[in-house]
Amino acid sequence: MKSFGKTPDFIDRVIHRLYEKNRHDRIFSKDVTNSSTTSAVLFLLGMHCKEKNVSNGPCLILNKRSLKVKQPGDLCCPGGSISSRIDAFLSKILFLPGSPLTRWPYWQLWHKQQRHEAQNMALLFATCLREGLEEMRLNPLGVKFLGPLPPQQLIMFHRIIYPMVCWINHQQQFIPNWEVEKVVYIPIQNLLNPSHYARYRLRIATSRGDGKNPDVRDYPCFIQKNKDNDEILWGATFRITMVFLEIVFGYKPPDMKSLPVVFGSLDKNYLTGNG
Repeated sequence: MKSFGKTPDFIDRVIHRLYEKNRHDRIFSKDVTNSSTTSAVLFLLGMHCKEKNVSNGPCLILNKRSLKVKQPGDLCCPGGSISSRIDAFLSKILFLPGSPLTRWPYWQLWHKQQRHEAQNMALLFATCLREGLEEMRLNPLGVKFLGPLPPQQLIMFHRIIYPMVCWINHQQQFIPNWEVEKVVYIPIQNLLNPSHYARYRLRIATSRGDGKNPDVRDYPCFIQKNKDNDEILWGATFRITMVFLEIVFGYKPPDMKSLPVVFGSLDKNYLTGNG
């Protein structure tokens, strides 16, 4: 299993690998500021693991969606759609000295060489910081920006997700709002362990017909085993996480065909939240 050194070494590794991946690529699409098709999320990392067998290593911090929103029960990164007026104002604050964005080691170079890209990144980062504050009372001043991840196209919705990787320095407690059932912590060590992966066989009910012939589809997933119940990471957040692991550690999950099958179901209200 992967062993991590000191926290600064882990953070420096993430910052460097993300920059090397992104410095030659165009990350943001031309219509990135279109709130109807764009979402920005925080890929949160921190030293918050509560697992017995993990020696205080870094972990991924996710929200579990409540029953009151679309895709209830799914694990997701905090974030959402751009609020044009509010986030445009907040993004200007991020250009000030001492902000989480200007403390990023590559900000000055990025701003000088890719000014328009820097403006887009500031807007998206402002969006997900605001959403993080609303969803889980994340303290924006306690966030260290590590770099952007490549965007992900949602399969079930016409949206593009732009993940921003961050490190949480000191905040130990989060207060979820009505959109979030709870905060879930996944050790990075577990994410690099092939035994935690499975094939998620979903029975998907549709709004048409009598429900006797649902769609059945397989998806790759990660299973976080907890005392009370297991948490399943799949879908867009799973893909974002796998991209992060490949960029930073060169890790790829096992081929899905070789994995054990776990079963689940989605009712016809999964995409609407009208349960």
